[in-house]
Amino acid sequence: MKPINDPNKVPQDMTDKESAEYWDSHELTEDFLLNARPLDEFEMPPKRTDAKTITLRMDVDTLERLQKVAEKKHKGYQTLLKQFVIEQFYEEEKRLSL
Repeated sequence: MKPINDPNKVPQDMTDKESAEYWDSHELTEDFLLNARPLDEFEMPPKRTDAKTITLRMDVDTLERLQKVAEKKHKGYQTLLKQFVIEQFYEEEKRLSL
């Protein structure tokens, strides 16, 4: 993992896929976290209004495995699940020439 200790080194305006790839190979250092400041209102990313909440039933074993992988990647399991879905759709669309 490449350490990130300067907020200015984090690329801006990444797509979800680019962001996922970036954070799979980079991590924030202790110095970064100790020196971080709260964001001002104008610096906050815009709230997504196009997201929709869904209910997904998953067997307990799969959910526990997902949570373990997410913990190792320092991500929330729902975030990781969304990343998996986005990546798989990308591959399927490529395969189907969509």
